[in-house]
Amino acid sequence: MKICIIGTGYVGLVSGTCFADLGNDVICVDKDKHKIENLKIGKIPIFEPGLEELIVKNLKIKTLKFSTDINRSIKDSNIIFICVGTPTDKKNKNANLKYVYQVAQSIKKNINKYKIIVTKSTVPITTGDKIEKILNSKKNKNKFDVVSNPEFLREGEAIRDFCYPDRVVVGTNSKKANKILKSLYIPLVKKDSRYINTSRRGAEIIKYASNAFLATKISYINELANLCEKTSVDVKEVSLGMGLDQRIGERFLRAGPAYGGSCFPKDTKSLIYTADKVKINLSIVKSVVKFNEQRKKLPINKIHKILGKRLKNKKITFLGVTFKAGTDDMRESPSINVIPYLSKKNAEIRYYEPTGYKDAFKKLKNVKFFDKIKDACNLSDLIIIHTDWNEFKQLNFKKLVNKKIIKIFDMRNLYSIKKMKNNNIKYFSIGR
Repeated sequence: MKICIIGTGYVGLVSGTCFADLGNDVICVDKDKHKIENLKIGKIPIFEPGLEELIVKNLKIKTLKFSTDINRSIKDSNIIFICVGTPTDKKNKNANLKYVYQVAQSIKKNINKYKIIVTKSTVPITTGDKIEKILNSKKNKNKFDVVSNPEFLREGEAIRDFCYPDRVVVGTNSKKANKILKSLYIPLVKKDSRYINTSRRGAEIIKYASNAFLATKISYINELANLCEKTSVDVKEVSLGMGLDQRIGERFLRAGPAYGGSCFPKDTKSLIYTADKVKINLSIVKSVVKFNEQRKKLPINKIHKILGKRLKNKKITFLGVTFKAGTDDMRESPSINVIPYLSKKNAEIRYYEPTGYKDAFKKLKNVKFFDKIKDACNLSDLIIIHTDWNEFKQLNFKKLVNKKIIKIFDMRNLYSIKKMKNNNIKYFSIGR
């Protein structure tokens, strides 16, 4: 099939590459000329395991192409995926849809035959209706169907999630569009996945409902972690005992800092905005958002508890700074709040991050990136395990720190309290 992917961000780049790898003729479009030129030679703007190799492979066999010519790309394609950003509007906390509607205007001008227009960007309910209104004209009558096909890709696991999806949700009442999209996804659906055809509005809300529920699970176990700390209970035992119940499930029951990333903070707020607009009180989701905002204070409070009120000249090392392992994404990462605070307190901050130096901290004083764990940890007053990269799970801190008194704040509960105690390491974790 001839597919046009508009937007080469995380969703567009992964989806376009994986569709190409299934044998489709895919062109990915973006207005950023520099990004497109890099992509044409296999240089990618994000960190996602396996993606660069897959892009290079499909560029060679010419199933995958990159372009800045949106008009030509739309005309040459049968299925058009809208994969542009929908950032939070600072004024009303809803998703900002200006890029989606700009794309819709471009599509309107270039409909030359029947096309399926698919929103893969996360968009609020009724967005598909509005796109349909934009596209409607005498010239375009009966030449298009607008479909919602939300993505459920996890950063760091995106290619696997695309190829072995829990479900494929296609929101349309058009039998023609549904038949074509089912044939597009048939190589994936054959692998025991579930293909679900819903209404367009149903598909739009499924995405938000899913992310809000996962955010709720994270906040729920984090709230229980507070109770566990006060009652000398290990929250990891509680998570295990709960997670083995198939009705609950073990995923997203790991206590830690506030949830971050590009989806949960944005989508929970947008869902609340939509509900408030129709006078429905999503009290549970509102509580989740409120608790998560409060949770952002936890790392700073813990650091003061460990090192005291004065942080001036204290050597503090961060192992990882991204919001989670397997990605270079800094959006809503706990480090974005904590490191600037420590900088203002005149602490000496070092960080080691597997995905490299981060521009987010370049204007801060006393913040230095190290490309070796040993150099970042040497003589540190406090090691903070911020992100649960695999390389942080079997470290010999005595060799790394070279001090008699070693203090570790493990935000991801990677280590055994007993083993740390046996090694005379002052170990602090969450919910234990």
